[in-house]
Amino acid sequence: MDLRNNDGARYMPELPEVETTRRGISPYVQGRIVKQLVVRQPKLRWLIPPQLSSLIKNRKILSVERRAKYLLLRLDNGSIIIHLGMSGSLRIIDASEPPMAHDHVDFVLDDGVAMRFTDPRRFGCVLWQGASEPIHSLLASLGPEPLSLDFDGDLLYQRSRGRKAPVKTFLMDNKNVVGVGNIYANEALFAAGIKPNRASGRISRQRYQVLADQVKKVLAQAIEQGGTTLRDFVGGDGKPGYFKQALKVYGRGGKPCVICDQHLIEIRLGQRSTVYCRHCQR
Repeated sequence: MDLRNNDGARYMPELPEVETTRRGISPYVQGRIVKQLVVRQPKLRWLIPPQLSSLIKNRKILSVERRAKYLLLRLDNGSIIIHLGMSGSLRIIDASEPPMAHDHVDFVLDDGVAMRFTDPRRFGCVLWQGASEPIHSLLASLGPEPLSLDFDGDLLYQRSRGRKAPVKTFLMDNKNVVGVGNIYANEALFAAGIKPNRASGRISRQRYQVLADQVKKVLAQAIEQGGTTLRDFVGGDGKPGYFKQALKVYGRGGKPCVICDQHLIEIRLGQRSTVYCRHCQR
């Protein structure tokens, strides 16, 4: 299964899709005890740690958290780190349900339910962070969460000074803010009226505050609607997201702008599809 749109760009679950998954699985796994780990395919993006089964067996899942696009299942001795990659999903099923071709990992819980990790492309990961170990390298250099109080226009303004990179590229850099992937960067920049290829260092503090507010608004709306379904994304409850119906620019290159009716422009920035309105964004 290949997650591409018409111009060949691959889709990937972004922050709202991962948060939707977290909310979907949390009621079923939080407080449960892991009785068995079934690994059918250990070679994902990185090898699943061989000792993972013994580390988590008979341990209680204390909480299900999210950091950027990573899911963190907290146990008393550490955390299971899960990334959905380009095509991964987590589903809650009966542990006796026969696996399909791409069902690589089952976390079997004490109530007979299993959390099943499916990943056709095998770009996702299942890793371990021990409680006494240094923070995992995948998490160590991440910026602030976009929906937190740590993220605002002042932060974007300060970090962008002297930068020549396009503002969309700057916004998608996880060192500046995490989880603002391609879909939502397009949408937030349109809502803020900022041209995506404008140099990030030439945007005022006031306009960055508008952008930060729109990032929060767009992501919150997408989470509320269960994410954006592009091909085969589904949340932890197996239901699709519906934010795709609310997209104003992403995937609409050449179509009329919803505000001014002029045709939207599509370009490539950082090898990613970028759509904007030359009249409404400057």
